[in-house]
Amino acid sequence: MLTALHGNHGDRADAVTIAGRSTSYEDLLGAARAVAAEVAGAPAFAVTATASLETVAAVVGGLLAGVPVVPLPPDAGPAEREHILRDSGAVLVEADFARRAAASADTGGARPGDPALILYTSGTTGAPKGVVHTGEALAAGLDALADAWQWTAGDTLVHGLPLFHVHGLVLGVLGALRTGSRLVHTGRPTPQAYAAAGGSLYFGVPTVWSRIAADPAAAAGLAGARLLVSGSAPLPTPVFGALERLTGHAPLERYGMTETLITLSARADAAPRPGTVGTPVAGVRTRIAAEPGADIGELQLTGPTLFSGYLGRPEATAASYTEDGWFRTGDIAAIDADGLHRIVGRASIDMIKSGGYRIGAGEVENALLDHPAVSEAAVVGVPDADLGQRIVAFVVAEGVGAAELTDFVATHLSVHKRPREVRFVASLPRNAMGKPQKRLLLSPEER
Repeated sequence: MLTALHGNHGDRADAVTIAGRSTSYEDLLGAARAVAAEVAGAPAFAVTATASLETVAAVVGGLLAGVPVVPLPPDAGPAEREHILRDSGAVLVEADFARRAAASADTGGARPGDPALILYTSGTTGAPKGVVHTGEALAAGLDALADAWQWTAGDTLVHGLPLFHVHGLVLGVLGALRTGSRLVHTGRPTPQAYAAAGGSLYFGVPTVWSRIAADPAAAAGLAGARLLVSGSAPLPTPVFGALERLTGHAPLERYGMTETLITLSARADAAPRPGTVGTPVAGVRTRIAAEPGADIGELQLTGPTLFSGYLGRPEATAASYTEDGWFRTGDIAAIDADGLHRIVGRASIDMIKSGGYRIGAGEVENALLDHPAVSEAAVVGVPDADLGQRIVAFVVAEGVGAAELTDFVATHLSVHKRPREVRFVASLPRNAMGKPQKRLLLSPEER
């Protein structure tokens, strides 16, 4: 799967750079083989997924040995860490990049259909679940994205994302090792680090891009890039516009989940449209399960990038599929006449039913973010005796009142989509990938 490591794309001393430390493919392979020899025969092993060459060597070693790897968030609390280790049955391995092993150490390898990675969900609706992916699913997703983004060995990929998620680990590390592109992980994803990296392909989440857009000098440093890619949460339209103006590049947005990898993306050979996440990548099919007369509904999909199942939870796995075998994403979406997909939000919290209308929280949030005084916005529906749910907006803003924001939304969208209540907050709670954690904004009675 990791074709770059086996001589297909040459070698160089700085083929992989993580937080200022560089290595060649040859040295990476040597360290990975030492890990493969150590874990051979284990049912699974875990690695604390810091931004380090050790993490990369450990993950590659597991793939070589055919032993599933469980990346542990380095900031996981004791209870979360204990749950993941107990649930996966994985032994914790500490990789040492200075160790080397003979070339024969990885002769076992994975068989078709064997688990390769076990990635844990965020656990927002219960204990984190282990999502099992095979090497075939990983390869299918990466090849589809290489096609969509025209990603080749001639690129230099730059990002500073966590290495325990699909975005940072699968796309940002394994993608580079499959295409042969040089990889620069900046450690922390600061605007200055991104600007200094000299990449042709950049990955970021909206928080990263928002900070770059607020630093014109750093943004100008990305002018020489070929492609800017945003994911893991919707990119606010004002940030899209600022990036395009400051860097000369309209960012591409893409969509995926831990269970599906990346399934939708704008393409490098088409002009991106703000607020949309493109079309299905090669091999993926999508559909919208909407109620009669509605133009938005649950996004469902099928294709080769889907997970094998939730580890040890056959009932949860079965419940995540429709009777005819399509995966239920739980995300609300719409598809326009050009086939471009727009993600409205999560069915559990972002589909608001108010006064007989079905309203997507995302479009109200985008309208609020169009106001120059608003820097962050999160919209939810809370129980209401009259409306069923009323629209409540949590905003980070200066010099503006609630009534002005309500009227502003009413002039941009249908009147029934205006917030009935605006709550001002200092900041929005977010997870490691920059996604707002809306439930934390609500009182227990409102959840």
